[in-house]
Amino acid sequence: MAVATREVDAWNSSLNIPLQEEDKEIYDLIQKEKYRQFSGLELIASENFTSLAVMEANGSPLTNKYSEGLPGARYYGGNEYIDQVENLCRKRALQAFQLNPEEWGVNVQPYSGSTANFCALTALLRPHDRLMGLDLPSGGHLTHGWQTSKKKISTSSIYFESMPYQADPVTGFIDYDKLEENANLFRPKLIICGASAYSREFDYVRLRKIADQHGAYLLADIAHISGLVATREMNNPFELCDVVTTTTHKTLRGPRAGLIFFRKKKDELENRVNSAVFPSNQGGPHNNTIAAIAVALKQVATPEFQQYAKQVCANAKALGDALLSYGYKLVTGGTDNHLILWDLKPIKLTGSKVEKICDMVNITLNKNSVPGDVNMVSPGGVRVGTPALTSRSFKEQDFVKVAEYLHRVVQIAIKVQEKSGSKMMKDFVVACQDVEEISALKKEVEAFATSFPMPVLPKLIHIQV
Repeated sequence: MAVATREVDAWNSSLNIPLQEEDKEIYDLIQKEKYRQFSGLELIASENFTSLAVMEANGSPLTNKYSEGLPGARYYGGNEYIDQVENLCRKRALQAFQLNPEEWGVNVQPYSGSTANFCALTALLRPHDRLMGLDLPSGGHLTHGWQTSKKKISTSSIYFESMPYQADPVTGFIDYDKLEENANLFRPKLIICGASAYSREFDYVRLRKIADQHGAYLLADIAHISGLVATREMNNPFELCDVVTTTTHKTLRGPRAGLIFFRKKKDELENRVNSAVFPSNQGGPHNNTIAAIAVALKQVATPEFQQYAKQVCANAKALGDALLSYGYKLVTGGTDNHLILWDLKPIKLTGSKVEKICDMVNITLNKNSVPGDVNMVSPGGVRVGTPALTSRSFKEQDFVKVAEYLHRVVQIAIKVQEKSGSKMMKDFVVACQDVEEISALKKEVEAFATSFPMPVLPKLIHIQV
């Protein structure tokens, strides 16, 4: 149907100008970031490369629509298609995790994983109720109640009373006996199982038993492992938990957002969770992102994604085994999932220095606390993950090569630290200047990285930064 349209008024002329013309400065920065991603080895365990279809949905006109409330109960008109998008996303979320819609519901509106967690806490607890979550130095997350002896860091410790449980400082495995002993004293209303830097399975059966001893809720935060849970590469927390939260951009390989799953028939959790999201903590949902989540969840339910998840785990094991072969120490001695936690204290390096020198050679990973750490700013290890490079078709033998690069980086870092004559970061950075081995390794890494395909991005021309 042909429609006659009027000319655009001058004050609206910018609305139809492509980014490259409208804002060359931002456009150029995006191009540089594209090449950084393409030319480097992305090993941050919480990052991934999403699909073209997800990006198209995320950048769609759905971003224009306001839709406070739930499908069928909005505070604005004009949501007939938005309702269909959100309902489809909710349906696909339950299907992706093989959940019975009579037993489980899901809220797909949280803006992020941290927001999803605080909404879940709002639903389950009253202010000053007690919770227990894995300690940050043991691999836990900030939103699981993190605080120091001097300061409450996260809202989960500011608004609730928090007591951590910990990993054994020697083995790196969670000390469930100590958790049970402390729970008998603390009597929590909620136990959170989940982590951002723990490389092993959680014992959901033991955790459920401990929670039941105190009439506590059990919440699983599977932000890191949700893609592995959906494909049954890891144990299924839905069998025993009351609420499950996750991000959507890590091993699920979707856009950046969060989900909250809840048991529909327990303690009115459906109403409590939904009202905790809106109006308690959020306003209008990001409809473009919800559409992108739906696209990603459709992909999760495919045989191809199952193969991807298997490869993520196989690659993590190969990387861990290769680093062990060089004599390095891994927390827990290996991995059951998508990441390894590398303890650098035996070689007298900090995670901050290794992260910094890795950046210099186009390898991206992150400094991370290890059991026994007290300084979160300069922790004793690094976290290394395989989801992003697996999305670039890396296989086991390729991660053996990645381990070789990491070994060479560490050996250079040891020499640079000796050269600097100091343990200060500023002196370390100065000592890295004009080190020929760093420049040579950067070129080698760049050549290796650019030999692999890059999702979404077309053939790229080198951009001088």
